[in-house]
Amino acid sequence: MKRFTLGTLLSLCLLSGLIVAPVTAEGEISVRAVMFYSPSCGHCHYVIENVLTPLIQQHKGQFEVVGVNIAEEGGQQLYQSVIDTFAIPPERQGVPTLIIGENVLVGSVEIPEQLPGLVESYLGQGGVDWPAIPGFADALAANAPTPTAQPDTATAEATIETPAPTTVAPENTPLPTPTADPAITGIIIEKENWRDRFARDPLGNGLSVLVLVGMLVSILFQGWRLLQPSNNPGTNHWHQAVLPLVVLGLIVAGYLAYVETQQVVAVCGPVGDCNAVQQSDYALLFGFLPIAVLGVLGYIAIGVAWAVARWARPPWADLAQLALAGMTWFGVAFSIYLTFLEPFVIGATCAWCLTSAVIMTVLLWLVAPLLRPAAIAVGSLATHSLNTHQQGETL
Repeated sequence: MKRFTLGTLLSLCLLSGLIVAPVTAEGEISVRAVMFYSPSCGHCHYVIENVLTPLIQQHKGQFEVVGVNIAEEGGQQLYQSVIDTFAIPPERQGVPTLIIGENVLVGSVEIPEQLPGLVESYLGQGGVDWPAIPGFADALAANAPTPTAQPDTATAEATIETPAPTTVAPENTPLPTPTADPAITGIIIEKENWRDRFARDPLGNGLSVLVLVGMLVSILFQGWRLLQPSNNPGTNHWHQAVLPLVVLGLIVAGYLAYVETQQVVAVCGPVGDCNAVQQSDYALLFGFLPIAVLGVLGYIAIGVAWAVARWARPPWADLAQLALAGMTWFGVAFSIYLTFLEPFVIGATCAWCLTSAVIMTVLLWLVAPLLRPAAIAVGSLATHSLNTHQQGETL
């Protein structure tokens, strides 16, 4: 197997100093686990900071974890070995994934719920060694410093000395400053520039850029169109296409909401890595509201506004038509922001997200021409109401 660099096997590094001291004292109980993660995965950060680090601090010297970065080629190969060895089904494939003994834990819900109990159980059974992952032992040995035996004339026993490890960092990437706690010094998430992130998936990220350009052109054109003296209110059959698009958008957003709220692995298809996007920090708005849930609420609101605009009488129909156009404008603008994040910040593309962005853009083309006539009608109604009120006060 290709030799793993520090950035592949040990970007999370040894949370417990494993490579620095791979030899455990005789008779000492140790529980060892391997975690697969991605630097752009927000759920991985959560597990590292709120689950692994406290457990390592609680069981100092008895719980050891190695992190494998699947964003790198060697890490991806090792993760594929795990999928094959443990027969992980597609719906459970994704990060964070932690292997301890014969147990496969996936996600930021399952790992916190089950890992503490498994650690205690294995400690009670006398410990457990590294999982039987093909190629893992070679990768671990390749990253470990070579121990040298030195005779001890006082005890006539050989002791093992482990020199300070030499680290290999990407060019122009500074090494992190160690903290006081040796259990935390190994938690390293590499800093990448946008070119590195884009290069993870040129095909998927290139598709994101195409969709992004399409949305930018659409919103600029519709804005220019509103400024023109003559504005055709659009086809008389605009309403016939809105409902199917809203239903399709609800299906897409509903599935993503299920993935985000239930912490399951999404079916991504041949292009992109939607799980990396859904597990990133940007999948939550304000740190607690899943973006997909916001999408579901948005499509529901658009559907309600469409129904009112079609069947209600003025002024409610005009108000609903104005709200319908306004929500689609906002939806496309927000989709532009989210789509920009995928190739340039997260480094992964979500085909489901791109589908929703395209749906919202098509809705904009259908209902944007309704904005001006609706605004004129609502403005006229407001002016009439104001004049009537003033006349009543005069009388």
